[in-house]
Amino acid sequence: MTGDTAHRPERICGEGRLLEVAEAIVRDWSALGVRGSFLARDIDTGEQLGFGIEEPVPLASVVKVPLALAVLDLIANGGLDPAQPVTVDPATSSVGPTGIAAFRHPATVAVGDLLLLMLSVSDNAAADALFDLVPVADVDARLRAWDCAGLHVRHRMNHMYECAAGVAGNDFSLALELAVRDERAQRHTIRTLDPAHANTGTASALVALLQRVWRDEVAQPRATAELRRLMGHQVFTQRLASELRADSLRLSGKTGTFLHLRHEIGVIEADSGTRVAMAALTRADRRAAQAPDIDLAIGIAARQAFEALRT
Repeated sequence: MTGDTAHRPERICGEGRLLEVAEAIVRDWSALGVRGSFLARDIDTGEQLGFGIEEPVPLASVVKVPLALAVLDLIANGGLDPAQPVTVDPATSSVGPTGIAAFRHPATVAVGDLLLLMLSVSDNAAADALFDLVPVADVDARLRAWDCAGLHVRHRMNHMYECAAGVAGNDFSLALELAVRDERAQRHTIRTLDPAHANTGTASALVALLQRVWRDEVAQPRATAELRRLMGHQVFTQRLASELRADSLRLSGKTGTFLHLRHEIGVIEADSGTRVAMAALTRADRRAAQAPDIDLAIGIAARQAFEALRT
């Protein structure tokens, strides 16, 4: 797929040196057979660079960020107690490799700790337990009330796996093959990979949400402060942070991974005061459950963008 012009986005944003950096990232991703969107924005100056920033993309676990904000806002307004215990039974809850989703026995966890599990280790069972408390329609309505155009919450986490199983049974490798085939053909056998039916967002909308969270311009300030704290606990650092490891830098982020989707959104903060919000949303054009080269390409893009924006 090297040099495939079909991978080149129609719109690349940035001026001067920033445009050159965006062009370089496009070339690197295209050479790997990666389609995607990328946006990096200085939270305080508004300078930005990126490409494909208005394309709706299925979010996978990135949707846990708006879910968390909706739950935290309800807590901040007194509508929900973070200490409220919730019992999750793995036999009937969402599937997943981490957190309660990987448990074999029922567990009782406080709402506040479900939020931590959801954002730190991307626990799908914790996320759907929170969707039981704040339903999908309510989260989406809250996004509309906050004027978060470009973000849509339409289903629970487990629905992704149900839709994949509906066409591929228990054969995850077949589901991955179908996802890659459909990506090339621009069709969607798996419903939750169709932007018309999936939880979706654009790079522009996701970065705008992060910018507002970091500036306390959406929801209650107590809610945004707690969301920033919880996102700082993410344990997965193989994408945006992979090329930005330094004591003087902090990343607060959330990954999203499902079949051929590999995403991350987050904010990189430097001791100098620079704050850059980023969204990297990718779809791989290969049948591979592991793709460390794509993760690294996301990290290289993040480093290049951060360095360009802080100079």
